[in-house]
Amino acid sequence: MYRLFVAIDLPEQVKEAVTGIFNRGLAGARWVPPEQLHLTLRFIGDCAERTFEEIRGGLSAPKSAPFPLTIRGIGHFPPRGEPRVLWVGVEDSVELSTLQAKIEREIVSAGIEADKRRFSPHITIARLKDTPLARITHLEESNRQFSAAPFQVSEFYLYSSTLTREGAIHRREADYRLE
Repeated sequence: MYRLFVAIDLPEQVKEAVTGIFNRGLAGARWVPPEQLHLTLRFIGDCAERTFEEIRGGLSAPKSAPFPLTIRGIGHFPPRGEPRVLWVGVEDSVELSTLQAKIEREIVSAGIEADKRRFSPHITIARLKDTPLARITHLEESNRQFSAAPFQVSEFYLYSSTLTREGAIHRREADYRLE
């Protein structure tokens, strides 16, 4: 059984910019390790070996040219109720949305149910538990103008994820170049 997701990795300079806004004093925040920062294109979840093989092969089908991407802004999910995730956003990108839609079609064709949620590109930077909303709001306000230098997206990856007490361990299962 595999627990899968498809993602774009971030270049080191973008990871450095993102980790620069980490506030170690934010109560209840579990920060994502810098090496695990990524932009999820599709969380797939658990699947059997056969489905894994279909997905791994099918993801080589979506063709797309490399494109620029800019990380910008900060916020949290859900917007109402108790915050669970702190994230940095992504500037609107037609190329990113098009690539994600192609990936979604391939995953559905492998027998995985279509994602019911609208694609909302973001990079999770912390998971929150009992974090005071006022502290989150302060962190967001002080980083409202956050932006990292644009970078070129030239590939995406299929990852497996194993959950442990210390957090998730991600393993790259396949890589796909954009040409």
